[in-house]
Amino acid sequence: MLENKKIAILIEDMFNVFEFWYPYYRLKEEGAEVTVVGSGRTDVFTGKPATECKADVSAQDVTATDFDGLIIPGGYAPDMMRRHPAMVNLTKEMHQANKLVAAICHAGWMLASADILQGKKVTSFFAIKDDLVHAGANWVDQGVVVDGNLITSRTPDDLPVFMKAIIDFFN
Repeated sequence: MLENKKIAILIEDMFNVFEFWYPYYRLKEEGAEVTVVGSGRTDVFTGKPATECKADVSAQDVTATDFDGLIIPGGYAPDMMRRHPAMVNLTKEMHQANKLVAAICHAGWMLASADILQGKKVTSFFAIKDDLVHAGANWVDQGVVVDGNLITSRTPDDLPVFMKAIIDFFN
């Protein structure tokens, strides 16, 4: 159980609905307090295909001390997220505080922008492999990779092993 754990999930337009909602509800099932953190606003964000979600808070209004972990869903949202310094800084601060940072699919873009990949073993959707390698990561093609406090996965098909690794991180 993840009672007393506070987990942030980042959101931006064009988020992958599976990579957002599956972790959101799975963490709630485990008893975690889940906060949806928007890029600079707290209104509704639209995922692909057309699912909507409202942010609880803006990234500029939170810090790493507010959370035990951070999940970054994929889709094309990470490309939008990394345009907001507050989101990038939150990701970097969480990693520097040795707190959980979990990224799936295209979310590796946020890890690259946060400059936390040097020497790290990671995975992602294959199309951003070069971006992660150029950021200093050791990229592998596996369902889930755990490197210290960094957990990465490739696609929605990997969500079961991704979430198992996240839950195991806290137990």
